[in-house]
Amino acid sequence: MIDAKKIEEMADKFSQSIPPGAKAFQQDIEKNFKQMLQSLLAKMDLVTREEFDVQSKVLARTREKIEVMEKKLAEIESQIASE
Repeated sequence: MIDAKKIEEMADKFSQSIPPGAKAFQQDIEKNFKQMLQSLLAKMDLVTREEFDVQSKVLARTREKIEVMEKKLAEIESQIASE
């Protein structure tokens, strides 16, 4: 999930773009914007960069193990075929 600090920064930038006449509603608008942004980001099912990197490493190790197992299987099959 995206860091709450990033959401806060985005909400602040959004609230700064509000025209002066609407400043009275700024807190309410900012609160609603934060809630909407959090909801949208939650629906996107995003992962952090750390989570992505960890899963990439796990996938690479899994691929290596599969390659080793495929080689062993090929050796066993060739031994069986030569008998």
